[in-house]
Amino acid sequence: MEHDGVRADSADTDDEVFAMSESTREISAEEVCVLIPTLEEAATIGGVIDGFYAEGYSNVVVADGGSDDDTREIASERGAEVFVQSGDGKGQAVREALEYIEVPYVLMLDGDGTYDPADADRMVEPLSRGYEHVIGNRFADMDEDAMKALNGVGNRLINRSFRFVHGADYEDILSGYRAFTVDSFERLSLDSDGFTIETELAVECVKHGVDTTVVPISYSARPEDSETNLHPIKDGGTILLALYSLAKTNNPLFYFGSLGVSSILAGGVIASYVLWRWLQYQQGHEILALASAAAILLGVQLLMFGVLSDMLVTLHREQRRRLEQITRDARERDEK
Repeated sequence: MEHDGVRADSADTDDEVFAMSESTREISAEEVCVLIPTLEEAATIGGVIDGFYAEGYSNVVVADGGSDDDTREIASERGAEVFVQSGDGKGQAVREALEYIEVPYVLMLDGDGTYDPADADRMVEPLSRGYEHVIGNRFADMDEDAMKALNGVGNRLINRSFRFVHGADYEDILSGYRAFTVDSFERLSLDSDGFTIETELAVECVKHGVDTTVVPISYSARPEDSETNLHPIKDGGTILLALYSLAKTNNPLFYFGSLGVSSILAGGVIASYVLWRWLQYQQGHEILALASAAAILLGVQLLMFGVLSDMLVTLHREQRRRLEQITRDARERDEK
């Protein structure tokens, strides 16, 4: 697990960690693009942009989702580069914005004033040591009124589900404060359009072996005149569903195994009912018996498919690691 530069995912070898520390180089603010997806953030966007200017980050891009207030005008007046996304949703805005960014590093956050620009250097620093993706942990220093009780319960449930399903502890996968390299982002297969973009980023980092770390950040309550675009129950359910759906390619044994076990249990319940009716009333239910047998057979097949898929995924990851190692070795030889 990582804190303030300590890895959140396990290193493959000690040599890999050593190699990362050896590659340390200072990253200048000019190499970092501050990306701020917005929607109706006129009350806060000006202060957010000014905060990053004060920290020395002058390359600010605002990806607006078609705000009806003065979000774009305020951002432009502050000197940020502003564009209106062609589609809908935060995920689509982030993917589109990456097409315009010409620097190697991105610092992404929401424009609602809950994240502190003073944490920018802390977020970017791990990238200088070879990490490719950094997640800001809001729970490390959160204002008491920054998150409602229901939201807090939902966040912890989602983080535990992520650890169980995807096998990595990123502490706060729903955090909107991220720093990452453009190269690592381009390796990910992202298609989320809405607020599930953070969830998909976390899953893809595990799936593609992106070196990820977690750092503590501060998290403040939204200003009173700033309204949230999130709906806790609806969006929470959507995120949990996305976590489960994304397990199809990242943890197929869990995905297909859970479906298989459910099918076997359903078949078993039906078979038990058929047997009880026969023993109790000597009444047969041929159709139900056939349905139970089909459900059990389907469940067994799904379990077998999950095992085979998991073997293929494991082999694919091993091959990818070997290819990446060959690429690194070749690059080192060329540099010498």
